[in-house]
Amino acid sequence: MRIDILTLFPEMFEGPFSSSIIKRAIERSLIHIYVNNFRNYAYDRHKVVDDTPYGGGAGMVLKPEPIFEAVEGLLGKPYVKNTQKPVILLSPQGRIFDQKIARELSACERIVLICGHYEGTDERISQHLATDEISIGDYVLSGGEPAAIVMVDAIARLVPGVIDSLSASDDSFSRGLLEYPQYTRPASYRGYKVPEILLSGNHGEIEKWRKEQALKRTLIRRPDLLDKASLTKTEREAVEKLKETL
Repeated sequence: MRIDILTLFPEMFEGPFSSSIIKRAIERSLIHIYVNNFRNYAYDRHKVVDDTPYGGGAGMVLKPEPIFEAVEGLLGKPYVKNTQKPVILLSPQGRIFDQKIARELSACERIVLICGHYEGTDERISQHLATDEISIGDYVLSGGEPAAIVMVDAIARLVPGVIDSLSASDDSFSRGLLEYPQYTRPASYRGYKVPEILLSGNHGEIEKWRKEQALKRTLIRRPDLLDKASLTKTEREAVEKLKETL
């Protein structure tokens, strides 16, 4: 997989992409990340990428020319929208990023992420260049760079070979549920004990306990997820019984 990031601040990506899982994925050529400064595609000698908004208003708006030129420099001219090579504008007005979107994007051959900044981007970028607009939450950031880092991390770990596939399938949100509680040694710490079932060696019962705990935790902490979760009939019945005990 190749991920191209268009930004005015490429230095913001140096730390996050040079350590941990993403670093190892890059070293193994499982993913390729290229950070591009779209200021280099500005027409004038001063490399101006923003201007005041038509109609007045506060702040500056990113001009369309440098970003169009940058995308075409990566994907070729004439540019044709292609959902297999999505061009994503990171924007607080976009659809909310979640595990389902991360999984969809992890199957793409190539992705381009456009990091907005200042007051926003010229609407023609959204209308005629981007194939999608994505937000990582209902709050405002100073730019799209932190959002791009979050998205790359979430997407990269789902690319085959980056991490153990079983580990990824057990993650929170993979089935629309929060993950079950995890414990490790020692079995007792300051009087706080690991649940006996996890020490039993009975893998069938352990698996049953984990499913129940995932349902219970989701019901308590994020009940909104249960409406969209892919639950079996038995799991739905278990949720109803849990509701009676809480």
